[in-house]
Amino acid sequence: MQADNDILVQERVSGVWWITINREKKHNALARSVLRELAQAVALAAGQASARCIVLTGAGKRYFAAGGDLVDLASVRDEQATIEMANGARTALDALRNCPLPVIAYLNGDAIGGGAELALACDMRMQGSKARIGFIQAKLAITSAWGGGPDLCQLIGTSRAMRMMSRCELVDPRQALDWGLADAVIGEASVEQDIQAFLDPMLSCPPQVLRGIKAQTRACRQGLAYDERRSVEQRQLIATWLHEDHWSFSEKLLSKGKK
Repeated sequence: MQADNDILVQERVSGVWWITINREKKHNALARSVLRELAQAVALAAGQASARCIVLTGAGKRYFAAGGDLVDLASVRDEQATIEMANGARTALDALRNCPLPVIAYLNGDAIGGGAELALACDMRMQGSKARIGFIQAKLAITSAWGGGPDLCQLIGTSRAMRMMSRCELVDPRQALDWGLADAVIGEASVEQDIQAFLDPMLSCPPQVLRGIKAQTRACRQGLAYDERRSVEQRQLIATWLHEDHWSFSEKLLSKGKK
């Protein structure tokens, strides 16, 4: 399926929806129209009842996303326009943060500036062996704009976030894995196998279970109070416990125990 030339949507494996930022010649730069189309693509994939997760990536091998499209953003010159730009882009990234499905970024190349914010809006990150993550907004004499700063602080702590943003560091896969920025490193010669190995355990979960897990992590990310998060957990337990999949899985385990 194709949402637009700049955004490609495809179910490559049953239950796994791939969304690709298809602007390789422009380093997968994130124009405002591209971000809007991305949010629409996320909604499209999440609306499939059998969907288990979304994988977000970029076209080519050099860039996952090279930040905001500077040509598109050149007209943002006053306070109101800046607020509208930031709010619009943050809303687009919120489509990933609030998506009912787990969203995994595959960093096929560098994720820098707004591209790094996009990567951190996802639930997890698989980082190519030559890909780097960098909050390099300070090189343009600006700070993060689309909710990525709070995401970074929450994910790796304020000290490392300060270090990354103020030094404009490009974090390689091994360091990213050590800091918790990345969840897996994907080998250059074994891309398909490594990605599948990371996804396979998730794909053994029924769709409603993955959605229930995402509901809990989303509640935590949104800063809901402890009691509210426990309520979310209980609602998801009820929904999954009473589902026929639970009883089918239970019967299989009980049958094995009787042998």
